[in-house]
Amino acid sequence: MYWYNDEVKQLEERKIDKKGERLRVVFYGSSSIRLWETLETDFPDFEIINCAFGGSTFSACNWFFDRLIVPLQPDCMVIYAGDNDLGDGRHPEEVLINFNYMMCQIEKTIGSIPVAYIGVKHSFARQYLHNSIEYTNSIIRDEIEKNHPNCSFIDINKYMNPNAVMNLNYFEADGLHLSKKGYEIWKNVISNEFLSKKNNLNTSHSPDIDI
Repeated sequence: MYWYNDEVKQLEERKIDKKGERLRVVFYGSSSIRLWETLETDFPDFEIINCAFGGSTFSACNWFFDRLIVPLQPDCMVIYAGDNDLGDGRHPEEVLINFNYMMCQIEKTIGSIPVAYIGVKHSFARQYLHNSIEYTNSIIRDEIEKNHPNCSFIDINKYMNPNAVMNLNYFEADGLHLSKKGYEIWKNVISNEFLSKKNNLNTSHSPDIDI
């Protein structure tokens, strides 16, 4: 994981103010989050902290969880990871294992906070992974419904690809990363399906173990 160290160190060394009255929402994952330039202004009612780092896999996010997430003690989290795992040739079941491990880390070190997991997006650059993406999202959604009552699954493809047709306007020229219009979709979906549901954002910072 050494190739992530420089970026992770920069994230660690940022000055983060003490918690105010607004709920602290940490966004975590790969470049689809890291490159979201308007993230803080898109959700002005919350204290938004972007802890994503480029090229990260789910396993990398788990590896650096103690360094990046635990010190922040978020009130809730939004996670996007798994895209690069599949792109690197990992199987959907491996993504599921890493998802469960992250949920376990959250529960043990932060508590039963609300979490939103954004399903792996379809993209033009990774059309060859269509079936793997569909299966990954399916098994993670099932896992959330069965075992993670504090987690919400956000089916981003339902909004980005209505009728299973991808829209070039939602992507940059590389066909993988999101454009401003793509982020507008993400902002609206996350707001409507997660952050606007005030009753679902009651937090419980009661970790299972001391750290």
